[in-house]
Amino acid sequence: MDKELLRIVIIVVGSIVVLGMILWNIYKNRHKNRGINFYDEGDPLENIDESLIINNEHDDFDIVPIGSAKPDDDDKVAFESDTGVDETTQAESELSEPESAEVTRSALPQLIQFSIVARKDEGFNGAELKAAFDRVGLVYGESVQVFERLDDNNLVDFTVASMVNPGTFPAYNLETFSCPGIVFFMQPRVLDDPAAVFENVIQTMRFLAADLDGMILDHQRQPLSDETITAFRQQLSE
Repeated sequence: MDKELLRIVIIVVGSIVVLGMILWNIYKNRHKNRGINFYDEGDPLENIDESLIINNEHDDFDIVPIGSAKPDDDDKVAFESDTGVDETTQAESELSEPESAEVTRSALPQLIQFSIVARKDEGFNGAELKAAFDRVGLVYGESVQVFERLDDNNLVDFTVASMVNPGTFPAYNLETFSCPGIVFFMQPRVLDDPAAVFENVIQTMRFLAADLDGMILDHQRQPLSDETITAFRQQLSE
């Protein structure tokens, strides 16, 4: 057989085989699609269970623009009754105690500074100061060279420094040391109970002023008044 004729026969036979496979797939797919047709003939809605049909002929609906839909008060009440949780209350409760404490603490004064100045021209003698500090429970901090009020955990509530630069007291030979006054420092923001510490500062200053014959001055170097004390009390108690 001629080679050219053999090539034509092979092409024709191959085309017939391919066409046959295409027709068989079409026939097979038709039967498959028909098998998954739930409704077959007629109106598909006729086969739906009537109990599943919602009748809304007498319902009124409000049209809400897209993007502006927000739950109103009624929706919030319904949500609360369904879940037992108030979204607003839950959101507020998520504010942790440390965070709320930081907000309150930042409103306190960073530093409160009062002083006691000697009424005598020679000022306060170092030995007399040390004896008076011992009577009110102030301890000498060797590392900082000032006197301190410590709490039960040995943390500093407030400090007492000298008015003589750099504000320190010598550890020895206090008999030869003198200063015109002493300064009280407290930092409310770092204290657990700044209001209680403030009361301790006032009591300590009043005792020392009477014991050493001194005059208490406020943060503006004016005589400390009851009005100023009350103002600080209110600020530390808020």
